[in-house]
Amino acid sequence: MFEIEYEFREEDLIHFNEVQFTRNEDIQSNIRKNRWLVPAVMALIGGFYYFYYSDINSAAYIVAIAGLWGWLSPKVMMLDLRRQILANYSYKEKNAMFGMYTLTIDPAQPQHLLEKSPSGKHKMLWSDLVRVEYSKHYVYIYISLATALVIPLETVKKGDVKAFAKQAEQMIERAA
Repeated sequence: MFEIEYEFREEDLIHFNEVQFTRNEDIQSNIRKNRWLVPAVMALIGGFYYFYYSDINSAAYIVAIAGLWGWLSPKVMMLDLRRQILANYSYKEKNAMFGMYTLTIDPAQPQHLLEKSPSGKHKMLWSDLVRVEYSKHYVYIYISLATALVIPLETVKKGDVKAFAKQAEQMIERAA
């Protein structure tokens, strides 16, 4: 029997959503447009002030603001994303989401992944799970294309995450 116990925190939820955000090509395209198009227009306006009015101070201010916009706008967008993520959940939902999780692969019930979380006990069919993905500090067991069980490696209290993830991967492949 494979079992792991870990703590799921707010920063883990934020991290997962940021990863999903950075992988979305449409959103990244809009960020690139915002990052380069707005400063380019502002630089043109600054050039207009410089060449038409010979006002170097106003042109310098406008170009400086354009540079700051290009540099800071992605950072401000990520801060806003973090705020929006946490605002999407009520206090009750947060209490049911954050806390200690136990995931179990039981040979007696080979068709299910057993999850014990602050919201209760759940059984997930292996055929309903999509894939297992690894990163430097996390293991993700995807429930759908946009939803996953996020396992932060630093908060694992019990069990071998690597062995558990390999077994989960095999179980998902077997059920597919």
